[in-house]
Parts: sequence; structure tokens; C-alpha cells
Amino acid sequence: MWSEAADIVGAELSSHEKLLWSGRPRLGLILRGVDAFLIPFSLLWGGFAIFWETSVLAAGAPVFFALWGIPFVLLGLYLIFGRFLVDARQRARTYYGVTSERVIIISGVFGRRVKSLNLDTLTDLSLTERASGAGVITFGSVPPWYWWHASGSWPGMAQHAVPTFELAEEARHIYELIRSAQRNAKQRTSSPRADQPAG
Repeated sequence: MWSEAADIVGAELSSHEKLLWSGRPRLGLILRGVDAFLIPFSLLWGGFAIFWETSVLAAGAPVFFALWGIPFVLLGLYLIFGRFLVDARQRARTYYGVTSERVIIISGVFGRRVKSLNLDTLTDLSLTERASGAGVITFGSVPPWYWWHASGSWPGMAQHAVPTFELAEEARHIYELIRSAQRNAKQRTSSPRADQPAG
């Protein structure tokens, strides 16, 4: 995993950058806290939508009513299982990197998106850690109601998501590594350049 992530992240580095760490998020199916609400909601929504559509078709209702129910059925199916597939694909195409100068997140379901955060200007760095060592490192403040689309699996929402590292293990170690790299980057920025006379 390190080799693949290192190769992909390394291709984004400039000549003076040093790669300190690279990795990937947890792969496969993931259930999040918000799913305690979304799973029952999706079953109710999808069940009612499918019941409505089949009742309309069985009753021979006008075409308008049959067409009216299709978007609700599609949304219900996406809520029930489609969003899990999108989320899994998103994470399968996501790579993380920490360099001497920035944090890099490479992602994208159908395309490729590279997000860079400069270490010397990075603020609101936080860690949510589990007993297993897994955790989430968040870069920036989390807006209200962010939990609704936190996974980025909602169409069009990934580009508005707060940058995060979703880590399966050693979340605290990576968090401390970023903090150390951040301190070093700020020291380099604040120190006078060697080719410039002091004062």
C-alpha cells in the first residue's frame, strides 16, 4: 500500500519537496455514525417509493403518475445501497500524502482531483481517534450539518467536503507527524533566508 500511494503522491511533488508519509483510507464497506439515521430513513423512503410505484403500475394509472414515482424510487435505491458503492469507489481512488511543505489528498470517483494544503498556513487541525487506533484527521473547521454528507458519497458534494484523512490505523502517529511537519514548515517560513543579510 505504501509503494502504490508513494508512487501516486510522489508524482505530484515538486523538486524541492520531501515525502514524509503516504497512505490510503480504509477500503471496502464502512458504516458511519450518520448511518444510524440514514439506514432506517432510506428503508422507509425506498420502501414507500417502491410500494407507490408498483401500486400505480398495477392499477393502470395514467403515465404521469408512473413517471412521477421513478425519481423517488431511484433516490430510495441510492440511499439504500448506491451511496455505499459510491463511497467505496471514492475511497478506493483516494491517496493521502504528507510532505515537507503540504498535505496532499488525491481523489475522484470518475475523474482525478488533487487537493493541496500548505502546512505553514494550515489551521484547525483535529483528530478523532478510536480505541483501535483508527481515526479521522480533519483539516479545517466543520460547518453545521456537515454530518449529512460527510462521506462525500452524495453526488456533487465531494468538492465541498472538509479535507480529511480517514485512517484505518496509526491515526495519532500521522497526526503528530503532520504537527511536526507543520512546525518545521512555519520555522522555515519565519526564519531569514540564508542568502539575505540579517537585520
